[in-house]
Amino acid sequence: MTESLETDPTLPERARKLFAGPIVFLKSAPALQHLPAPSVPEIAFAGRSNVGKSSLLNALTNRNGLARTSVTPGRTQELNYFDVGAPLVFRLVDMPGYGFAKAPKDVVKKWRFLVNDYLRGRQVLKRTLVLIDGRHGIKDVDREVLEMLDTAAVSYRLVLTKADKIKASDLAAVQAATEAEARKHPAAHPEVIATSSEKGLGIAELRAAVLEAVES
Repeated sequence: MTESLETDPTLPERARKLFAGPIVFLKSAPALQHLPAPSVPEIAFAGRSNVGKSSLLNALTNRNGLARTSVTPGRTQELNYFDVGAPLVFRLVDMPGYGFAKAPKDVVKKWRFLVNDYLRGRQVLKRTLVLIDGRHGIKDVDREVLEMLDTAAVSYRLVLTKADKIKASDLAAVQAATEAEARKHPAAHPEVIATSSEKGLGIAELRAAVLEAVES
C-alpha cells in the first residue's frame, strides 16, 4: 500500500468516491457458462464460511444489504457478481465460502471445481482477497486455498477480519504471523490488511487496495 500511495496519493480519495457511487448486484453464477462477459477487471473475495465475508463486502461498499449475511455457513454456493461504478469500472466477485463441515461431499466437490475453474480461466481476474479470521489466523483449510491460488498463478492478498474482537497485542501477533505466511507463497501480496466491518477499521485502506489492483 505504501508504495502505491507514494506513486499515487489520489488513490484513497478516488477509491472512497468510487465505493460511494453506484454499486449493484449483477447476477449469481452457479457454473462457468453463466459468468458475465469478461469485459472489465474483477476482484474476487474468498474465505471460510464464517469469516465475515458478507459483512466485509457490505462495509466496503457502505451498504447494509448488498451481500447476503447468513447464519448458516456455506449457504452461498455460487459466484455472486456486483457492478461497481457507472459507467462500469470493475466487478466484485463474492466466491462461495469454504471449509464448511456440514456440507455434503458432492457440494464441496462442486465448490472446488467451480472455484478452481474460475481462478484458472478468468483472464480479467486482477486479484483475489483471501479473508482470514483475525481471532484465529491462518488454518490448514486456508493454506489449501492459498496453494490453489499459487498453482493457478492468481495474485492474491490476505485480509484479516473481525480485528475488533481481539486485543491489539494479539492482533499484531496474528498479523505478523499472517505476513510471514504470505512471504512463503509466490502469488501472495506481502502486506496484510487488518479490518473490522463493525468498527470500520482498515476499510478505507482496503478500498484503496482494491482500486490499486484494478488499475495495475
